[in-house]
Amino acid sequence: ISLEYKIPGEYVEQNIKDRVFIYCIVQKDGSITHAEVHKSAHPSLDAEALRVIRYAPKWNPANSAGKPIATKMIIPISFDL
Repeated sequence: ISLEYKIPGEYVEQNIKDRVFIYCIVQKDGSITHAEVHKSAHPSLDAEALRVIRYAPKWNPANSAGKPIATKMIIPISFDL
């Protein structure tokens, strides 16, 4: 999935690359809930990663025996210029 994010100014100036890991649950309807930082990079990057996940379009939910199920996930979000 390609999501648009904004890199904080100090990261752009210093050409810093980093990754934030977000824990969340993809619900049966594809919505993302319970998003929280699992592995932090920097407070400003963490906040941007959470913003991106919270406003992401619905995902395709996991299936078990042909029925959608809620699934816990850890999603890496890379900030790379």
